[in-house]
Amino acid sequence: QVQLVESGGGLVHTGGSLRLSCAASGFTFSSHAMSWYRQAPGKERELVAYISTTGIITNYADSVKGRFTISRDNAKKTVFLQMNSLKPEDTAVYYCRRWQRADNWGQGTQVTVSS
Repeated sequence: QVQLVESGGGLVHTGGSLRLSCAASGFTFSSHAMSWYRQAPGKERELVAYISTTGIITNYADSVKGRFTISRDNAKKTVFLQMNSLKPEDTAVYYCRRWQRADNWGQGTQVTVSS
């Protein structure tokens, strides 16, 4: 069964950095594009970043472009989200998911950016 376990969140000040990880199991990781989503309190969940199976193609929400970088290590079955220049509006629970698959949402990892 598909399992996606997010980690790496925490509390940082404005301008700080965090690196999120998502460990995958239960499927052929290298065959699936992956994505990161986030959900802020009282808001809808939104797509943050996408990465193709090989990592060559990436896409970002306009709100994080130039600050966040998605990457993957297919040998380790892990997808990462490097977040720099963090802002208070980045505060949210962050989730990873296979692209265009109706996977159950994991527990996510909380990112809190203080002003």
